[in-house]
Amino acid sequence: MLFLCRSPMSSSLGRQWIPTLAATTVLPMPGLVAPETPHYVPAPGTQADLEYADLPIIDLAGAGTPEGRLALAQQARDAMANHGFFYVINHGYTPAQTERIFDIADVPFARVSDEEKQTYVATMKQTGSYQGYKPRQYWHIANGVRDQLEHYSFNRDITKRQHPEPLRPFLPELEAFARHNHEDVLHPVLRSGPCLMPCSRTLMMDFLCRLLALGLELPEETLVNLHGYSSVGETSVRFMKYYPRTKDEELKTKSAWLKGHTDIGAITVLYSQPVAALQILTKEGSWKWVKHIENALVINAGDALEFLSGGFYRATIHRVIQPPPDQQNYTRLGVFYFAMTDDNVTLAPLLESPVLQRVGITKSLGGAEPPTMEAWRKARTAAYGQTDLKPTEKGVEEEVIKGVVVKHYN
Repeated sequence: MLFLCRSPMSSSLGRQWIPTLAATTVLPMPGLVAPETPHYVPAPGTQADLEYADLPIIDLAGAGTPEGRLALAQQARDAMANHGFFYVINHGYTPAQTERIFDIADVPFARVSDEEKQTYVATMKQTGSYQGYKPRQYWHIANGVRDQLEHYSFNRDITKRQHPEPLRPFLPELEAFARHNHEDVLHPVLRSGPCLMPCSRTLMMDFLCRLLALGLELPEETLVNLHGYSSVGETSVRFMKYYPRTKDEELKTKSAWLKGHTDIGAITVLYSQPVAALQILTKEGSWKWVKHIENALVINAGDALEFLSGGFYRATIHRVIQPPPDQQNYTRLGVFYFAMTDDNVTLAPLLESPVLQRVGITKSLGGAEPPTMEAWRKARTAAYGQTDLKPTEKGVEEEVIKGVVVKHYN
């Protein structure tokens, strides 16, 4: 059977389509064979000496004993409160499954014509939704330079809209991928009590089931109930592809591909990939690189979780910049799961939390009325890269959304 496989070859743009003879891949549904697609060959890892952020690594394999779960819970709570970022390994997806998702992630870019893409362009400014394509050069970065990245987003409910024809054969896999992220990653991260999933990962997932709600000392289902898989909301899978820029564009933007920002939702799940470009702003005010770890997840808190936790969990500023010299001629393909609360959730601090009652609210909305998730996501999506930002302190620009000051860093 003509199918895909790994090859040591790679093009100057970081991937090459290599049809070849290989074993078939089976979908999660028994008896169905996965459709063929060329293998995406990522860029080799950088050899540059970079200053990496010291982020905790949460190994779910250590969650099989009460002592192990306690140690990991303390580590993760500190990570989310102090960094807003951490890694997860042994999360339930094999390296082969992750590779397959990256193969599929390239389909909306490499196998869909520009003409067909126009049919599925998202109406960000009009509707405040990223569903569909965000074209290249839609966002203004700085000094007249616009972005060189495109992304394709779709709701966790893949039936909410039509998809480009080349992507349609992969919809069963994408539906399974969205459900895996929501029920095997997001919900366990948000629960505080024992995980009841009937699968071989139960012991490993048990720790994640306690993570964030345990940190706030809330009942087990408090946060889970705000993120229903079938509820009305904008939780989405996103495939994102960055393209190399010109030297002039890099100079005018000080190498910023995306300015420092926080994410809109509650939790972002990023599947680690080898092109170094993501940086976080530390509490000390310095930018540190996020290191690639093979088959790891990079998890960070967004605005919604920071609002709900009264600032106890940090929505950390992060940015994307030009990769180091040995990776500058490659594309950068990203796979994300952006988890938002249900649209009707009001993003006010959960004052019933014993933790917040003890430590207080460390970050308020500055007197603004707490927005709903729907209002917040629509306003931030519509404004991003389209509004005139007001310069304040050095390297910082501001805008006001729903009465809340939103900062952008470069």
